[in-house]
Amino acid sequence: MGSIGQFALIVIPILIVYGMTSFILGIVKKEKRWISSGKRAIIGIVFLATIASAILIYLLVTDNFNYQYVISYSSTDMDLFYKIAAFWGGNAGSMLLWFWMLSIFILIVAYTKHKDSELMLPYVLSISLFVALFFSIILLFVAPPFELATYVATDGNGLNPLLQNPGMATHPITLYLGYVGFTIPFSYALAALWLRKADGVWLKVTRKWTIISWLFLSMGILYGARWSYVELGWGGYWAWDPVENAAFMPWLVATAFLHSAMIQEKKGMFKKWNVILIVISYLLVLFGVLLTRSGILWSVHSFSNGPIGAYFLAFIGILFVLSFGLIILRWSDLKTEHQFEAAVSKESSFLVNNLLLIGVCFTVFWGTIYPLISEFITGNKVMVGAPFFNRVSVPVFVFLILLMGICPLIAWRKSTISNLKRNFIIPFVTLIIAGMFSVIFGVRGIIQILSISSSAFVLCTIGIEFFNGMRARKRLTDEGYILSALKLISKNRRRYGGYIVHIAIVIMAIGVTISSTYSSEVQKMVMPYEELQIGPYKLTFQEIAQQNDKLGITTYADFLVNKNEEDIGVIRPEKIHFSNGLQPATEIAIYSTFTDDLYVVLAGWDELTGAAAVQVNVNPLVSWIWFGSGLLIVGSLIAIWPDRRRDTVI
Repeated sequence: MGSIGQFALIVIPILIVYGMTSFILGIVKKEKRWISSGKRAIIGIVFLATIASAILIYLLVTDNFNYQYVISYSSTDMDLFYKIAAFWGGNAGSMLLWFWMLSIFILIVAYTKHKDSELMLPYVLSISLFVALFFSIILLFVAPPFELATYVATDGNGLNPLLQNPGMATHPITLYLGYVGFTIPFSYALAALWLRKADGVWLKVTRKWTIISWLFLSMGILYGARWSYVELGWGGYWAWDPVENAAFMPWLVATAFLHSAMIQEKKGMFKKWNVILIVISYLLVLFGVLLTRSGILWSVHSFSNGPIGAYFLAFIGILFVLSFGLIILRWSDLKTEHQFEAAVSKESSFLVNNLLLIGVCFTVFWGTIYPLISEFITGNKVMVGAPFFNRVSVPVFVFLILLMGICPLIAWRKSTISNLKRNFIIPFVTLIIAGMFSVIFGVRGIIQILSISSSAFVLCTIGIEFFNGMRARKRLTDEGYILSALKLISKNRRRYGGYIVHIAIVIMAIGVTISSTYSSEVQKMVMPYEELQIGPYKLTFQEIAQQNDKLGITTYADFLVNKNEEDIGVIRPEKIHFSNGLQPATEIAIYSTFTDDLYVVLAGWDELTGAAAVQVNVNPLVSWIWFGSGLLIVGSLIAIWPDRRRDTVI
């Protein structure tokens, strides 16, 4: 079976080269038969990539230890679920998954009809296939998934225990869908530049591609934060780890692109911004792959330290030169149709938004690569920790939140004094009141108070927008407020879906602000039946015990939990020692409510006395982050949901 998969990987680059050649001949000769032939080649690529992926999964599920990848990432005692997850648990498998997704996306684009599709698609598909060619070469020569084992093995090493978590079924998949999806807007941007058609057509065509990619990247980041919170046992969800940063940087730039794209569509402005932003977004995606798989920076998320990083670095360099060379060549075609008419306008607020997002991205980029620069210059790798990122980035994020509330209140082109007074008075009063209540309820620190009050400002602004829309619609249709709200969202999905996303981000911002500032922690060695008090929780240690299963020995500690004099039940943190000698895994016990999380980690124990060493955290409002994550998905889906109705009301 593996030889069939390997044969598929050998044929794929041949088909890619044939497809690219067909599209180029179709462009030069202006013959549709060549374009059609290139599209059929893409069908063949998808078919072969699907075959190769299915075979690798089959080898993992059937414990075929004749192959090195199966030995490295699977074992006979693993559950079926994790054997399938091993498909993307290693370098070669994850690259195959990436290529398979990319080939499907290219196929979808090949048979999509839109304005100028006949003109643009040959160029778009040629660029996309060029990217696919690189990944096919990686699979063939650098990270081959069907490499035969050099020794006889009866069992494998198994999947990393940290990856044996249900969240790993969603985190990598959503992250890859986001990463891979940005290939399409990138290809369209370069095609539009080459064709001197840098108007709003390519933006409209790729809008849903961009939002979907942004959504999946957001989900990947948030699911990764959730995985870190429940699996790693350090009590937090974001550590500014290099690989976390690698996913966050393209998200920041893509967020800036989504906002400035609206200005180009409406006003014909920001053309230069948009092509540069989408190019940088995709280059940062590849940079993230470089960090994850090269081993040049230590990370709990890293895959390997093999030679693959050098190939990605070279490919990033090639795309950088080609992309920015084309941008410079077509610079005169990116003229703005309209100029700024006033410093205080919706257009200028979008520009400030872009500058802030790019500024944060540069800060994160600099902090991430600084250890490499310091090692190159001084010979010592100086790591940059979370305090640097928090000190520089958090104030900017607070201002970005405030800007989310300011932008809807400002008029297009130019805002008058009377307009500003009328629109800002209620949100401004809300900001002041929220700041006062924050202080009264014990919030300390200027940044924390500003974060809470700015969040209240945004919620008030969006609430006013919803209320005004509902009231106007109710006057026209005589519908109830709830029905008016639903119809308002349904008939203006892009606008109000965006507002829901902003509400989600504000909710998450409140959760991050409070949980990161006011979390409490106790580390203690407790004896049987000893009580431990932290915040409103009282934990009574019962016993420490062990149980054996097919994975190894699980040691657990039982605690009776009481909150505000009310019995909650028993929670059980665990430590698993695997029989195959892999690094022990920690299973955290979490009792989560709307207001806080009780977070208990079993750090160690004394077999003679029966004592347990535990770390107990009370993390306030963490559930708001996960609730906001779900709301963000809902808002994004509303914004991209197809609407075939042309007539809208309000």
